[in-house]
Amino acid sequence: MNTRELQDRIIELKKKKNVCILAHAYQSQDIWEVADFIGDSFALSKKAAGAPEDTMVMAGVRFMAETCKILSPEKRVILANPTAGCTMAMEMDRDAVLEMQKEYPGYATVAYINTTADLKTAVDVVVTSSSAVKIIRALPDKNIIFIPDPNLGAWVQAQCPEKNFKFYNGGCPTHMRTGPSDVKRMKAAHPEALVLVHPECRPSVVELADYVGSTTGIMKYAEESSAREFIIGTEASIVQHLQFQCPDKKFYLLSENCVCYNMKMTTLVDVYNAVAGDGGEEIVLPEDVITRSRRPIDRMIQLGG
Repeated sequence: MNTRELQDRIIELKKKKNVCILAHAYQSQDIWEVADFIGDSFALSKKAAGAPEDTMVMAGVRFMAETCKILSPEKRVILANPTAGCTMAMEMDRDAVLEMQKEYPGYATVAYINTTADLKTAVDVVVTSSSAVKIIRALPDKNIIFIPDPNLGAWVQAQCPEKNFKFYNGGCPTHMRTGPSDVKRMKAAHPEALVLVHPECRPSVVELADYVGSTTGIMKYAEESSAREFIIGTEASIVQHLQFQCPDKKFYLLSENCVCYNMKMTTLVDVYNAVAGDGGEEIVLPEDVITRSRRPIDRMIQLGG
């Protein structure tokens, strides 16, 4: 069976079984082509909540499927590849949050969406990379514990100098593997190219960029820009997707190390098996975890996220 034949089977099956396929932006092009919704993690969860289907198949990583379940507890949520985790989401657990809160009493705890459902039960508000600055500015609190990514936190801090931040020593390995030398090397090779990076990159990379934003923000910027060449500082798959969407422009990966191995675990066959009911893992969360982890997400929405 070739790729197109397998895709046709998936499309036929998902209609027959009332399944909605959610694909994170870092998934491969062949998975994108069978997905009902493509985007960043929280955007996918919101799309799932409004979708008419009663079963969601998440082509992404575990925390994304958990967030989907939190927002749609009445639906079945299937993680297409059960081994697809997120290194950053697993760096910090609920107990570590409670320890930081003891160390910094009176601080508001802000968690990146890239965290487990259990951790979210211990925080005040959740943010995404695109909403973090807006949400933190809207918080009445001056003192902020920002977890788990200090790189995203530093980017937010630079735009919110009126706030006092404490960070956890975590971060995304995919984005941490790039440095300023990569930017300088790629700019030397492609001097006309604009540098677009994710705020999970190190501050020394962010300060050299022409644009800093979420994955979907990077893609939107590249699509709408009048520039013809771009150096992309986020997961490698985004270069391929932009090449498909903007064949008249040129895209270069910031570093060969910009690969999320967890995202690469999910294959088109995994999606097929999950839709067919022969694979994947149904996400089951205790009712109290769903209720308590929903509160900081709802607060983000109330604050404009």
